[in-house]
Amino acid sequence: MSKNKKNGTETPVEKNLSNPQYYFNREFSWLEFNRRVLSEGLDPRTPLLERLKFLGIFSSNLDEYFMVRVAVLKKQIEAEVHKLTPDGRTPQEQLDGINQRLLPMVSLQHQFFEETLRPELGKNGIYIFNYIDLNQEQKTYLQNYFEEHIFPVLTPLAIDASHPFPYLSNLSFNLAVMLKNPDTQEDLLARIKVPKILPRFLRLPEKLQQIQENTHTINWVGVPLEQIIAHNLGSLFPGMDIQEYHLFRITRDADLAVQEDEGDDLLLVIEKELRKQRIGGTVVRMEINPTMPSKLKKILMEKLELSEKDVYTVDGLLDLKDLMSFLGLPLPNLKDPSWGSTMPPRLRNYSDDITTRDLNENNGIDFFEVIRQKDLLVHHPYHSFASTVQGFITQAAHDPNVLAIKMTLYRTSGDSPIINALIAGAENGKQVAALVELKARFDEENNIQWARKLEQSGVHVVYGLAGLKTHTKIVMVVRQEEDHIRRYVHIGTGNYNPKTAKLYTDLGLLSCRPELGADLADLFNFLTGYSRQQSYRKLLVAPVNMRGRFIKLIRREIENCKDGDTGRIVAKMNSLVDPEIIATLYEASQAGVKIDLIIRGICCLRPGLKDISENIKVVSIIGRYLEHSRIFYFHNKGKEELYIGSADWMPRNLNRRVEAITPLEDPDNMKELQEILGILLSDNRQAWDLQADGQYIQRRSNDNSPELGSHKILMETVANN
Repeated sequence: MSKNKKNGTETPVEKNLSNPQYYFNREFSWLEFNRRVLSEGLDPRTPLLERLKFLGIFSSNLDEYFMVRVAVLKKQIEAEVHKLTPDGRTPQEQLDGINQRLLPMVSLQHQFFEETLRPELGKNGIYIFNYIDLNQEQKTYLQNYFEEHIFPVLTPLAIDASHPFPYLSNLSFNLAVMLKNPDTQEDLLARIKVPKILPRFLRLPEKLQQIQENTHTINWVGVPLEQIIAHNLGSLFPGMDIQEYHLFRITRDADLAVQEDEGDDLLLVIEKELRKQRIGGTVVRMEINPTMPSKLKKILMEKLELSEKDVYTVDGLLDLKDLMSFLGLPLPNLKDPSWGSTMPPRLRNYSDDITTRDLNENNGIDFFEVIRQKDLLVHHPYHSFASTVQGFITQAAHDPNVLAIKMTLYRTSGDSPIINALIAGAENGKQVAALVELKARFDEENNIQWARKLEQSGVHVVYGLAGLKTHTKIVMVVRQEEDHIRRYVHIGTGNYNPKTAKLYTDLGLLSCRPELGADLADLFNFLTGYSRQQSYRKLLVAPVNMRGRFIKLIRREIENCKDGDTGRIVAKMNSLVDPEIIATLYEASQAGVKIDLIIRGICCLRPGLKDISENIKVVSIIGRYLEHSRIFYFHNKGKEELYIGSADWMPRNLNRRVEAITPLEDPDNMKELQEILGILLSDNRQAWDLQADGQYIQRRSNDNSPELGSHKILMETVANN
């Protein structure tokens, strides 16, 4: 609210908080997130192989972004959708802006790899050579290797009047080969797919790893697979003159379009859609090298129905996500220091003499006794997933007093001990129910396989709700104890996936508070039956009451400020997109509420705008671990309230997903959570401050202050507790 002088007095002027100038574009904000990921790869403070990892993540993120977000924009343009985003842009304006912003980023990524990281790898004994730079002995070895191991896998496809343009699978890496028939002098074109089943980078045997003028230890010497194929094309086209070859890579629309009312069996509907997806959606991007002649480029664009803005020219290796394979080299001095997750202090104190092996097999710790004493807060990857959440579920599966286990599965690992525990529980005669979200993007096929395996083992499997994606992370264990039944629960921010639990920061609450048990019982009935539960005792549940409860919590801080008290909000999440939540935060800022937002990825709120968001600060933390936990703090006149759960402040989470947020009530857990927020807000190594113009500026320590990396501090804190 600003002031307007009229007749010598100041009157308040209401601001239109839906004005597009107060919002960042969602798509452009995501690109800025990926720029921060790339920056970790450019940062000399990041260990060398970890820098390769971040360049690889940047590329992998872009693949998914084109497969989903860019594909959606293209569909909207084709359908002539003219609806404007909150920042006032059409789908075409967004698509044009993506291209404009992304081209220099991709160019920077590849230039940095070729000019900086590739030489730096060589200094550390890792040589990714081009085929033409090899000596004759090395080339002879690779020619023989090609004939024996690569040639049998390849299928050259002619492209001419009698051979239609071949189907190119999603994310396929291809060689377009230009040939000439020496008898007819006819120009010919063929395509070869670089097979994904072979390693992208082929290592030379140790005896052939000699390097001229080498003064360093040799750790790895090899060449990209596509170059081995390209320099042995004569074997694939005998009798033809090889004129030239050119690499290209395509990305297709991979977003599932599931019409859930088309069939009674959601599993069969999704299986059908996955088969269609394998056949392939429309092509949304093509990556090429600058050496590709315009004639060939034009042919490919016509066949794939692409425009100039869909083509990204890369000077160097295509598809740098394969660089992440070098993290497998046994070179700890070129990686982040190893970290072994530990147990929370309460579990360590419970049984100090239990070995890690014993814990993984769930011997020695009675989780039910620990949880009965008071709520247990776990923080991954600092706390071990195996010795906490996994151990709790495993014990429940084998405990003779447990009557039932219910849980949601959004994503899990391929060799999931969680799945095995559920199967063991069913085999032990317990009532086991699992809601497997078949619509978890890019995990649909994996989840179908697990759903079938669970069903075959006697687990009651539910596939989610029509029109809603079940994203909540919850477990309920029902246990007979003396003359009564007690419900134990886990409510978390992350998936039940032991692998990602080592890479993502997530929080979970283990509790047997009766209100939480009753709420989860109602929520599971909503998920598995026909319940239309509209009220919950403690939980914030989407799409039922979560949006309204969050709005009320923000407005309470506004009223407290108006009453002369302190207003304070700290919220941590992956993304902030929802216009209604953003407008309410703007109102809070105008009322004097001090707001800190820790937003890893997309943020559509503009901080620091005069008379709009002067009291709002936004920070993004990008580093060793993927910040995935969601935390919400409200000062509440000193009667502080803290919440954790699965939802971001996005329309999809609040309107179209089943989500759960739980309050924390134990003082020690609340204190621990506030300490975590304090560490994150004080970060000056991995933190980026969002400016009012949309730029992110990375914090830097100065000569008078130490470098405070939140991930490092949290590891040290847990190790010392």
